[in-house]
Amino acid sequence: MDILFDYVLRIETFLLLFVLVLLKSSIIFVPQNRAYLIERFGKYQSTREAGLNFIMPFIDRIAADRSLKEQAVDVPEQSAITKDNISLKVDGVLYFRVLDPYKATYGVDNYVFAVTQLAQTTMRSELGKMELDKTFEERDLLNTNIVASINDASGPWGIQVMRYEIKDIVPPMSVMEAMEAQMKAERVKRAQILESEGDRQAAINRAEGEKASVVLAAEADKSEQVLRAEGEAKAILAVADAQAEALRVVGDAANTEQGQKAIQLDLATKAIEAKQAIARESSVVLLPDGSTDAASVVAQAMTIINQMKTKGA
Repeated sequence: MDILFDYVLRIETFLLLFVLVLLKSSIIFVPQNRAYLIERFGKYQSTREAGLNFIMPFIDRIAADRSLKEQAVDVPEQSAITKDNISLKVDGVLYFRVLDPYKATYGVDNYVFAVTQLAQTTMRSELGKMELDKTFEERDLLNTNIVASINDASGPWGIQVMRYEIKDIVPPMSVMEAMEAQMKAERVKRAQILESEGDRQAAINRAEGEKASVVLAAEADKSEQVLRAEGEAKAILAVADAQAEALRVVGDAANTEQGQKAIQLDLATKAIEAKQAIARESSVVLLPDGSTDAASVVAQAMTIINQMKTKGA
């Protein structure tokens, strides 16, 4: 009886273990951004995506595990010849991801190796279309052309190339020396141009300063002459006004009896002084008849003054 019980217990344990093994073999958990390709009897059966999935134990198997995340692959350094026959050494980085796990598994044997080789050949082909100077100036355009060419060829593999970046472009030593000499000449040329531009600007500034100085000096001289002329005109007017006022005062005074006597006395004094001056200067003195004394001279002068007053009236 005990032997029978032990036998039954062993069978139940074996069945339990068998069921557990079946369950474990039939349940698979696919991680996020990954895809499992299932084969049944060696033939593709389905593609299982992230989450809980069931398969037929002992019949189905996981044939491939493909990552759906973007991947970065280093493209080894290689030689390429430009359009102007310059040999370059170029390397880069390729960024791609798997769009179709089925094509990436059954469309190509090793999609990473295949896309890397395709990137190398495409890069050589694109560099052969460009001259050396353009490879440095238009690196973005070169990367874009390489990506477009790779995507056209990698479509059957279920691969999408996101971008391609050239890390280094190394020309031969002789070309590098020539480029360095050219850059040195360009720097010297720019320095000379800047120096000549500085001299030209300095000369222009000096000429403009001298011009402005001459203009300011001329304006100052003009202003000075104008002010001097205005001052002289005012002085002349003031002198004329003073003389006119003096004459008016003398004329008013001459209209009086005392003024007439003063004029007669002044005229007599001036006549005597004039005769004395003539006598000193010359030994011969000619006098008109009837005018030998001062009284007659004064009388003649008063007659002239009275005639002028009469005409003025």
